[in-house]
Amino acid sequence: MSNTITDTNFNFPNQKSIYKGKVREVYALENDLLVMVATDRLSAFDVVMPKGIPYKGQILNQIATKMMEATKDIVPNWLTATPDPNVAVGAACEPFMVEMVIRGYMSGHAAREYKAGRRVLCGVPMPEGMKENDKFPEPILTPATKAEQGDHDEDISREDILKRSIVSSEDYEVLEKYTKALFQRGSEIAASRGLILVDTKYEFGKTKNGKIVLIDEIHTPDSSRYFYADGYQERQDRGEAQKQLSKEFVRQWLISNDFQGLEGQTVPHMSDAYIETVSARYIELYENITGETFVKADISNIQERIEKNVLAYLNR
Repeated sequence: MSNTITDTNFNFPNQKSIYKGKVREVYALENDLLVMVATDRLSAFDVVMPKGIPYKGQILNQIATKMMEATKDIVPNWLTATPDPNVAVGAACEPFMVEMVIRGYMSGHAAREYKAGRRVLCGVPMPEGMKENDKFPEPILTPATKAEQGDHDEDISREDILKRSIVSSEDYEVLEKYTKALFQRGSEIAASRGLILVDTKYEFGKTKNGKIVLIDEIHTPDSSRYFYADGYQERQDRGEAQKQLSKEFVRQWLISNDFQGLEGQTVPHMSDAYIETVSARYIELYENITGETFVKADISNIQERIEKNVLAYLNR
C-alpha cells in the first residue's frame, strides 16, 4: 500500500503556485500553463480518505485524457499533453464555480433525495412514481457549487446561479449546451462498451482569451456512474440493485459503516485487503469504458517518475 501518491510538492521551472484539491494537485507555471497531477487520494462525501488507492490517479488521468480526445470535436478542452500516466498539462483557465451535474437516471444523490420525499432537485421536478435507478424521461441538470477541500458541494438551481451572478446568463447557456452534448456523446461511448452512463459531472473554465473549455476530469469513475446495460431492465423489473461501475460502491460501504461525512462521524478503517478491492474495481471500469487492457505504470517511485517525465516535457 505504500506505493501510492497521496501528496506532492514539486518545484517545476517557472512555477508560480500550487493548488491542492480533493484528488488533483495543480501547478501553475508562467506562460499560462498548468500541470495537473492526479493523485491516488480517494474522496467520498467530500472527505479525503486516509489511504491512497493503487493506480487510481493513473486510471483517472488516462480515462479523462481518452474522453477529452473523444469529445474535442463537440466541446473544446484545456488539455495539450500527458507527459506522465498521472499528469495532464494544459492551458490555465479561470474555473466556473459550479459543477454541471447531469443525470439520466434516478440514482445516487437523486435517489436519496427522492426517498426522503423530495420531488424537486436543484429546481428541477422529478416525476412521481419512480423507483431507484429508473430512467428519467429526459436527462436533468442538477448543478452544484464547487467546494473548497473539506467543504461540501451544495445543490443549486439554475435560477440561483444566475440570481447570485455565479455565472452570467450568456455563459450559463453555453455550459448547459456543452453539458448536454458531452452527456450524449458519453452515453454513446458507454453504450458501445455495453455500459449505461447514468450520471456525471463536468467542470468548465474560461481561457485568457475568453473561450469556454472543458477542464478537470470527464467520464471517470470519480465523476460518473455507470451501469452494465446487459440485464439492466430485468434487474429493475425484479427490484434488484443494478450492477454498476462507479465510486458509489465506496459510498455504500461507508454508509454501511455509519459514515456519510457528517459532523462527529469517523472514517471507518479501510484494510489493505479492502483497498486492493477498490483498486481492482477502478481497473475494471477503466478496461470496460475504454475497451483496452490497463497497463500498470511503474510505481516503485512515483514522485521521481512524475518529476522526470514532466521536466523532460517542459525542457522540450
